[in-house]
Amino acid sequence: MCGIVGYAGTSSRVADHGALDVLIEGLRRLEYRGYDSAGVAVVADGAVHSRKKAGKLVNLENEIADAPLPESMTGIGHTRWATHGGPSDGNAHPHLADGGKLAMIHNGIIENFAGIKAELLADGVSFLSETDTEVAAALLGRLYSTEANGDLTAAMQLAVQRLEGAFTLLAVHQDHPGVVVAARRNSPLVLGLGEGENFLGSDVSGFIDFTRRAVELGQDQIVTITPDTHSITDFNGNPAEGKEFTVDWDAASAEKGGFPSFMEKEIFDQPAAVADTLLGRSDADGRLTLDELRIAPEELAEISKIVVLACGTSAYAGSVAKYAIESWCRIPVEVELSHEFRYREPIVDEKTLIVSISQSGETMDTLMAVRYAKEQGAKTMSICNTNGSTIPRESDAVLYTHAGPEIAVASTKAFLAQITATYLLGLYLAQLRGNLFQGQIKDILADLGKIPSKIQDVLDRAGEIKELARSMADANSVLFLGRHVGYPVAMEGALKLKEIAYIHAEGFAAGELKHGPIALIDDGQPVFVVVPSQRGRDSLHSKVVSNIQEVRARGAKTLVIAEDGDNAVKDFAEWVFFVPETPTLLMPLLATVPLQIFACELASAKGYDVDQPRNLAKSVTVE
Repeated sequence: MCGIVGYAGTSSRVADHGALDVLIEGLRRLEYRGYDSAGVAVVADGAVHSRKKAGKLVNLENEIADAPLPESMTGIGHTRWATHGGPSDGNAHPHLADGGKLAMIHNGIIENFAGIKAELLADGVSFLSETDTEVAAALLGRLYSTEANGDLTAAMQLAVQRLEGAFTLLAVHQDHPGVVVAARRNSPLVLGLGEGENFLGSDVSGFIDFTRRAVELGQDQIVTITPDTHSITDFNGNPAEGKEFTVDWDAASAEKGGFPSFMEKEIFDQPAAVADTLLGRSDADGRLTLDELRIAPEELAEISKIVVLACGTSAYAGSVAKYAIESWCRIPVEVELSHEFRYREPIVDEKTLIVSISQSGETMDTLMAVRYAKEQGAKTMSICNTNGSTIPRESDAVLYTHAGPEIAVASTKAFLAQITATYLLGLYLAQLRGNLFQGQIKDILADLGKIPSKIQDVLDRAGEIKELARSMADANSVLFLGRHVGYPVAMEGALKLKEIAYIHAEGFAAGELKHGPIALIDDGQPVFVVVPSQRGRDSLHSKVVSNIQEVRARGAKTLVIAEDGDNAVKDFAEWVFFVPETPTLLMPLLATVPLQIFACELASAKGYDVDQPRNLAKSVTVE
């Protein structure tokens, strides 16, 4: 889950920026991937110079201010989410080897590090940290001096053949100023192309300030960059190629834009995120099209089951998708947590469509589940927000969301964009299978097209929710209830509160209330209730109103999300927030937003960092 950045530039660029400028700015943009510690190493004056510090990036910057680094045009940087070894100065990356002449940074886990470490200890190598990364660095240094004849790329090729697990490795050596070598297996790495300079990053955020030209790197590939060249091989040294693409957003998109936090800014980005995800999805005849469809339409039309694979917030987007796709396509949909899927011998075949949902496209649990499904013969489709990432590349089809960069660890705009993309997928399948008339699809698309302005309407009323959140800053437990598509909204509302406010929060299906959860209700217990539309689902609406009465009768403080004009809830709620009317299946795109605002404001009122909550990182790249 770490953030990594590498840079090789020419001395003529010093007037604009040196390696340290690139590394610090890249780490600042990648800090959402981990913020337990940070460090850099640069090659200058015939030596490797390194600084690293536990805690957030500012601690490293202060360390460098106290002990400046020499001017350099080659370097690597790292921001860490701790796995092997706790957050400390000693466990921070980079790690040095070959007598301090080599520096390495790493994202992932080396599963067989213990055996390699024992071997190196027997050879007299000593270690200063508890990390698996230092073991990989020591192995690389040993191979560099003994078997690779001083060739850093060749040493990396030899080293990765000894390593097992998920890893991206970047290394520099004092004997090779102007060279950075990197290796990638099951962990993200992107190459950035400049003029007289080249870049490496966990994702394009690491170099977006300097170039928008990028290259996808494939599984088990090694890339060597210099200021003017880049070369890609497989782990055995055979020439390989990457796929170049242009990043469709700029550095300004990743700034706070005057908001106090990235999370709040991204909540307010949601009208554009949904609108951009919908943009350009139909041809001249009004028929839906997908991004990269490498499955024949006739094969998609014959699928008999859909399995959605995802984790966390993305899994709740999949749960919303289940209601819509089953309604529109009459295909059974299962929603599976990726980390459970492949361990229970699931039943999938060539008529199963696996739909993976991942904001980063690098979620390791989901990636491994997709690979397992492909081995069983299933067709795979990815819904993803990150162009060039691993899961879309390895899937048979991809539907990109266009939410733009999401920096806050707690997902907001990516969630709504994911739901929007699943709606597009459901309508596309209904179009292929003939489950809906083209006019019906057109009407639903028209309703979707109105959603961005309705989200803006919700955001315009944000002051009401913020006031409520500030008044509840001392709450230590909040419950959420919902039915139908309101159920995953309730679970997502609870997750947001857990992630950033660190208080007990649970989301329940309202119908489960009397089967146990009602025992949690006590005097003053806050309970959010997501009320379904009155139109067409009167029975569900009346049942949820009954649930409101049940918890209120037991002392709960009832907080209700309902449609404009739903006066039936007013008599039973202590606080009501109204959202614009919209068809039932599309309601999550509106009902989720006030819960996001509530969580963000309550956490802020408690004085917490809503962008970088404790113990969490944006992208989970280890299983």
